[in-house]
Amino acid sequence: MCQERSSAKRMNNCNREGVCCGGMQMVCLTDFEEYAKEHLSKATWDYYAAGADECCTRDDNLLAYKRIRLRPRILRDVSVSDTRTTVQGTEISFPVGIAPTAFHCLAWHEGEVATARATEVLNTCYITSTYSTCSVEEIVAAAPNGYRWFQLYVYRDRKLSEQMVHRVEALGYKALVLTVDVPYTGKRRNDIRNQFKLPPHLKVKNFDGVFQETAGPEEYGIPANTLDPSISWKDVYWLQSITRLPIIIKGILTKEDAELAVEHGVQGIIVSNHGGRQLDGGPASIDALPEIVDTVQGRVEVYVDGGIRTGSDVLKALALGAKCVFIGRPAVWGLAYKGEEGVRDVLQILNDEFRLSMALSGCRNVAEINRNLIQFSKL
Repeated sequence: MCQERSSAKRMNNCNREGVCCGGMQMVCLTDFEEYAKEHLSKATWDYYAAGADECCTRDDNLLAYKRIRLRPRILRDVSVSDTRTTVQGTEISFPVGIAPTAFHCLAWHEGEVATARATEVLNTCYITSTYSTCSVEEIVAAAPNGYRWFQLYVYRDRKLSEQMVHRVEALGYKALVLTVDVPYTGKRRNDIRNQFKLPPHLKVKNFDGVFQETAGPEEYGIPANTLDPSISWKDVYWLQSITRLPIIIKGILTKEDAELAVEHGVQGIIVSNHGGRQLDGGPASIDALPEIVDTVQGRVEVYVDGGIRTGSDVLKALALGAKCVFIGRPAVWGLAYKGEEGVRDVLQILNDEFRLSMALSGCRNVAEINRNLIQFSKL
């Protein structure tokens, strides 16, 4: 982890993959985090950084990766390496995509449009959030050849969800990512202290004109109590009845729910604790991954998000059975740094670090990454 604070130290610790920022090198994802914290407003930074309650799960998402050690193999001829993989049958350049994160226009004026362009250039997957500050149509127009999925919530008014499904299916989104860990929004203390609201010039563009102007309470850009806490497994069947798109469940942390997901015919699982923003005290995503992979036994693809900050984190997640990882906050940090270019930089650094970690562990391609690479620390 990059901890250098002075520009002189940063320059001395640069490698050729670093990108410049006013004479300072952006060498690792932590550099983008520090830049974003310095340049975003306090309320915006707090919103992105927030975890639920005491932030134990948020913080453990990162610490859990540090508890995992690698068992590198040597003398394997790693002169040529290949980071390509597939998700849902589509080839991507490396196994890192963008997780659904809200309100990108808070970090950069072009918002999700810039994120979409970056992922199109890097040829990876972008999961567009329902809570985007650009519409799904604007995102497609900006990056027409990009590979993207759409993250969906189920609302009390099912017509809202159904209309979004039909919109994104018509626009060429390739999968639905059903977020299932938000029957209610977690308690994020700084958002309450800051009385967080979207600034007047921004809105949840996918719902533009849908909700009547009211003086009632608002929660993250839409009227409070819009989410449906009665969501259950039968809603997976309902979704399957209204779309042909593959359905990927995001927010599973136990083998029991993984088995139920497979039984209900989903095509993928994202092991996720919502970046530690929902239930505090739950497991780190990477700690929950192995039991879910073991339960699924290859019947559906398994992905993971939460806490990925380096290429070796990506390698660890794949070694434990993830097909691909998704990053949330680091993408926002990249936006805050330099919009589309910043997101590209974040993704490229992760790609370079992943390729290097693969080679130093004796892996020439993703097919050679397996659990034999992993040794859990006793700390």
